[in-house]
Amino acid sequence: MFCFTAILCMGCKQPVDAQFVIDESIKISGGALLNTSDITFKFRDKHYKAKRDHGAFSYERSFVISKDSIRDILSNTGFERFVNAALVSIPDSMAIKYSSSVNSVHYFSVLPFGLNDPAVNKAYLGRTAIHGRDYHKVEVTFNQDGGGEDFEDVFVYWINTETSKVDYLAYSYEEDDGVGLRFREAYNERYMKGIRFVDYINYKPVVKNANLLSLDSLYQNNGLKELSRINLEKIHVK
Repeated sequence: MFCFTAILCMGCKQPVDAQFVIDESIKISGGALLNTSDITFKFRDKHYKAKRDHGAFSYERSFVISKDSIRDILSNTGFERFVNAALVSIPDSMAIKYSSSVNSVHYFSVLPFGLNDPAVNKAYLGRTAIHGRDYHKVEVTFNQDGGGEDFEDVFVYWINTETSKVDYLAYSYEEDDGVGLRFREAYNERYMKGIRFVDYINYKPVVKNANLLSLDSLYQNNGLKELSRINLEKIHVK
């Protein structure tokens, strides 16, 4: 009886754990290297710089408005804005807005790094196929405590079962007139000093009644339209 049961168990598939899938994806994308890294890049008309040191971080962006040089810095100690190298005081409401904007760009630039932060919740949704390739489908939500201004956003990641890389992601976010949906397709993969970087094609649903969890199906059936390209330029890693 024991042997028969053992044989049956050997034939059973072990349940897939979302944490394991994310850990493997972070690892293949250079996660350990990101823990102690300096990264600079250009995104659209702004320059970004990230310093990470075992949980301590400093995220910067710099740009010019009407001949004024703006430098925003988000770190473990809070947010600061400099105008022409001078620290300026800004209302808390604007500091929250600017912090979210700075953090968002740096967050997307090194995905899936960051998905093991304490405020992140992960749930395994099963396996699915996109254009004939097999993917783990993982949902990510955030706690209000530590989840940032947009803690109610919900993300879905499609992680290739063979490569452990994030090839697609989608998210829902609050809009004034309801919920917005976006789907991103990774392309232009390159590794720099062991860290994976990708650009994204950014899509939105054609229909109004779309569901976040069905965006992969819409993607395969021409139910999405391209909105923009999320391209990182002049990347340097130290």
